[in-house]
Amino acid sequence: MRWFLNAERPRPTTSKGDHREQFERDYDRAVFSSPVKRLQDKAQVFPLEPHDSVRTRLTHSLEVSSVARGLVRKVCTDFLGAKLRAGQDRHIEAIAATCGLIHDLGNPPFGHSGEDAIREWFKRTFKADELHGMLDGREELVQDFLQFEGNAQTLRIVAKLQVLADFHGLNLTCGALSALCKYTASSVEAGNGGDHGKSKPGYFTSEADLVGNIREKTGTGHARNPITFLVEAADDIVYSVADIEDGVKKRILSWGQLQQLLEQGSEAAAPAVKEVLAWKAEILKPSSTPDDLPHDIHAAAFRTASISLLVREASAAFRHHYDAIMAGEYKGELVATGPAAPFVKLLKTIGRAHIYATHSNLKLELLGRKVIQDLMSLFWQGARELPPDGTIKAKQFPGKLQALLSDAYRKVFQHFAKERADLPLDYHRLLLVTDYVCGMTDSFAKRLHSELTNG
Repeated sequence: MRWFLNAERPRPTTSKGDHREQFERDYDRAVFSSPVKRLQDKAQVFPLEPHDSVRTRLTHSLEVSSVARGLVRKVCTDFLGAKLRAGQDRHIEAIAATCGLIHDLGNPPFGHSGEDAIREWFKRTFKADELHGMLDGREELVQDFLQFEGNAQTLRIVAKLQVLADFHGLNLTCGALSALCKYTASSVEAGNGGDHGKSKPGYFTSEADLVGNIREKTGTGHARNPITFLVEAADDIVYSVADIEDGVKKRILSWGQLQQLLEQGSEAAAPAVKEVLAWKAEILKPSSTPDDLPHDIHAAAFRTASISLLVREASAAFRHHYDAIMAGEYKGELVATGPAAPFVKLLKTIGRAHIYATHSNLKLELLGRKVIQDLMSLFWQGARELPPDGTIKAKQFPGKLQALLSDAYRKVFQHFAKERADLPLDYHRLLLVTDYVCGMTDSFAKRLHSELTNG
């Protein structure tokens, strides 16, 4: 069984004398890349957070990477080992760790509300059918923007925007790129009922040829890569628990309030809650006075116990659905099945009701929405007149805005405007604006907005 572990890269490379496996090189390339570094100033839940122990998008991604690697190790240890050839477990772990680290690179500033702001900007800025006229009436190009999705942007970043030697981005292996594709639908295919993997766009038209090549090389066809299910489970496990832990750290909830919410949750979640709280008590047992410990210590122990339980259940769910997953027939999510599913649902309900909707967070999300949409409007004024060769006339007003666009992204625009001349020039221009704003950190976006608008 090859487990879709194709180590080829879009651009062939040599690695003489390198002790690392190809998939381990992917992880190292990601660690040292600029997009990963920028995650340290992007919000996980709380934008522009001054509390230095509250998670950023970088710490969240590191945790997802760690849990993904551990989940793969458990799956391999529990039942998969006998099905693998020597060394394949190491390959799968490396791919899962890499995808966990880079899974959120495409998220714009100010968290998931930034995605909403970009979609809204396109709907508000262009009149009915205006985008169709600009984009040669091609519905798939229009929907790339109206259904903008951070996961699709992630693939674009690692495949094209992070320029190293050429325009193949980080030039990751086909195996890693395949597992990174959380969703398998194009922007016009997304939303098909009953298939979670097609619920959102997984790639833009600009990367459709690449996706086709990856599918051919790995043999997945239009199905999700099996490793994708494990990385997705790791992400769901981490954010459902860790976001609540951060809420306790920020004193939005006390530990006592959180425990009460857990114990008053649904009857279906009660067995998992009871087990997690007992496990938490065991973790804190060395303390002679556990009740006197700070609230964040209780929350940390709760997080440790919860992740342990959820990793166990995700591994069991993967085993249960293994045949359907490998056949490309499983349409669900690992954390949404099995005995722990009501517990995860309870955690997410607590997060929505008590963590995400605080007044301070809502104010920052509204600020972020204005910042993103104002910057999109400003830079579109420059990009809509940018010629395909990228020539800037800085003495003119649009040229001044063009000059402020990222040099690297303008080079990508120039390269693909020529290489993909089959796509309308305005499509490349809109990608350029979206690429630039998405790549900004929270602080940079806020500062640039203030400088350009005196806001």
